[in-house]
Amino acid sequence: MTRHTLAASLLAGATALGSMPAASQTELTMYYPIAVGGALTQVVDGLIADFHAEHPDIRVNAIYAGNYDDTRVRVLSAIASGESAPLSVLFSIDALDLIEQEMIIPFDDVVETDEERAWLDSFYPGLMANGRIEGQTWGVPFQRSTIVAYYNKEMFREAGLNPDTPPTTWDEMVEMGRALRETGPFGIMVPSTGYPYWMFQAFATQNGVELMNSDGTETFFDDPAVIEALEFWVSLAAEHDIMPSGTIEWGTLRQAFLEGQTAMMWHTTGNLTAVRDQAAFEFGVAMLPANERPGSPTGGGNFYLFEGASDDEYRAALTLIRFLTDPERAAEWSIATGYVGISPEAYETEALQDYAENFPAALVARDQLEYSVAELSTYEGARVRDALNTAIQSSLTGSAEPAEALRQAQATADRLLAPYR
Repeated sequence: MTRHTLAASLLAGATALGSMPAASQTELTMYYPIAVGGALTQVVDGLIADFHAEHPDIRVNAIYAGNYDDTRVRVLSAIASGESAPLSVLFSIDALDLIEQEMIIPFDDVVETDEERAWLDSFYPGLMANGRIEGQTWGVPFQRSTIVAYYNKEMFREAGLNPDTPPTTWDEMVEMGRALRETGPFGIMVPSTGYPYWMFQAFATQNGVELMNSDGTETFFDDPAVIEALEFWVSLAAEHDIMPSGTIEWGTLRQAFLEGQTAMMWHTTGNLTAVRDQAAFEFGVAMLPANERPGSPTGGGNFYLFEGASDDEYRAALTLIRFLTDPERAAEWSIATGYVGISPEAYETEALQDYAENFPAALVARDQLEYSVAELSTYEGARVRDALNTAIQSSLTGSAEPAEALRQAQATADRLLAPYR
């Protein structure tokens, strides 16, 4: 299978979009979230142009709908108004709510051959944790991530630290953060807007505790180890002065790192390519530091198949999804964006092996999958996450103590989840 560079893909897009035949096509509307890192619309457009060139009988109309929440609203509104929306990329953690609302169908209802069933088993198990529910596959990974630590090697040198030895434990992160703080910038920034629950889940995982059960019917926000994790996050500013006080914006943190306001930041690996292209300094990427254990939640989006489409549309959607998740294209996507290559086969491609040889940071998110956990996902997911987000932000701003804030979040989660137990 021919691998296109991004430039060739965009050129193919201009050609293919101008020469598509009008007859005998299955039309697909695909809603897609564009939320972080780089000119992703151009990357997706290039991949779809390649698809059109190989499958002239299928026409894909990609609608870029903002962030994940915006996209979810657009998809559900389209379906409610009677429009066909066979597939979309939405949060991997949306699966339980979409199943409960009877909005999606499992891929098992569409796959027909042993080859297609083998394809469903080809992805990293850690990336399937949010998509496989009660023995069926409801979501297929595509735009997937983990949280990684970015650090400024030049600032490490100025602070007398080894630029090739980032912190591997909480204690080392605090110690190095203090050394970095003495030279001027903040030692570490962790975003607490946008997806605060996701960043907090990393702290909780590293402290050896899960935030929810595998059925999505119970949370453990008031577990002593969870409380300790939030207290540690608060202490980075309040006690150790290595992080700014208050909340830190998700959307502007990458720029703050690039401008030298912080020596380290935790952020999605989906920003990796943008940081590589824009950093005016030597930087490193590392797995997140451990306390009781290392770890990060997975994140990002899965493909879903929505109720109400025709058999032809489902088969066309499956053809498109298989095309986009093919190892060669998964490698191309990972190189162009920084997101995780979604299958072991993607990392066996010549393209990604050559890229990783020259840019080893591209392998950090993949290597961290060994220690990753499923992203926080429950029934009543949005309201449960809102309760936890409120607890996190009120603690970071000093308006509540972590223990009391998390007890309130747990009480809210208990009330919301009681009918599902």
